[in-house]
Amino acid sequence: MQIGMVGLGRMGGNMARRLLRGGHEVVGFATDPAAVRALVAEGGQGATTLDELAEKLEKPRVAWVMVPAGAATEQVVSDLAKRMEPGDTLIDGGNSFYKDDVRRMKRLQPLGLHYVDVGTSGGVWGLERGYCLMIGGEPEVVRRLDPIFRTLAPGLGAIPRTPGGERLGGTAEQGYLHCGPAGSGHFVKMVHNGIEYGLMQAYAEGFDILQNARTPALPEDLRYELDVPAVAELWRRGSVVGSWLLDLSAMALAENPTLSNFTGHVQDSGEGRWTILAAIEEGVPAEVLSSALYTRFRSRQEHTFAEKVLSAMRHKFGGHVEPPAGG
Repeated sequence: MQIGMVGLGRMGGNMARRLLRGGHEVVGFATDPAAVRALVAEGGQGATTLDELAEKLEKPRVAWVMVPAGAATEQVVSDLAKRMEPGDTLIDGGNSFYKDDVRRMKRLQPLGLHYVDVGTSGGVWGLERGYCLMIGGEPEVVRRLDPIFRTLAPGLGAIPRTPGGERLGGTAEQGYLHCGPAGSGHFVKMVHNGIEYGLMQAYAEGFDILQNARTPALPEDLRYELDVPAVAELWRRGSVVGSWLLDLSAMALAENPTLSNFTGHVQDSGEGRWTILAAIEEGVPAEVLSSALYTRFRSRQEHTFAEKVLSAMRHKFGGHVEPPAGG
């Protein structure tokens, strides 16, 4: 198939390359001319403007938007819609809020334009490993785009098939799934990222406990000088807590056992917050995911006002004195 790719950064660029390797024709546009030149050098077509992109795409056009969620995506979708005609399809593969997808679909539908939202997971490794795709949109449009999704997805690969899973049919075991109507793809991806926050926090806290098993605050016979990178590697082999996140943790610890190249300031990209909001709207308890999100907030401050209040209360009711800085 032919597809336009708007945004050729770490994700969009590698997705365009994977599509090229799969035999598709890709027309790429990015605000960085070097990214466009790199795609052309690998067999793609380049466009210096959205007008040129629209002109180079055959009707019915398909354009995949892979730019930061929020204002940037909103602007690109609006600008592309002005250049498209009835029957054309816009795909948002970023991390948009699912309610924005529903709003955009309702705005584009009267113009005869199709809107597909694709929650995309795979990060910088997706070029080789493939991308897990969570898709929302009209069934017939999603079916027409199947060759694109099939190429981007990992396929069966080396992952064993789930016993009995073959009876379910569909494309899930290939690494892509039509989840439902507009917004459903990004809704599933939102919850996926919320779970990711919780998993990451569990690993982080566990490794912190291992690292601090040597603390002088413990009795000498209960202190352990543990080789944390070796434990991470051990757990990758047959443990029930094995996962790709553990693989990545083991890689980072092997490179730098103290992780001194990181400050511990952890950002959140929005999906964790949206997951908690969805849980509130549904009346679903999400204690672990909420706690993981709040810990990211905490990481951005050396000491919060709340911690100062706690310290002040402990001093007032029990005369407890704060340890010296660094102590």
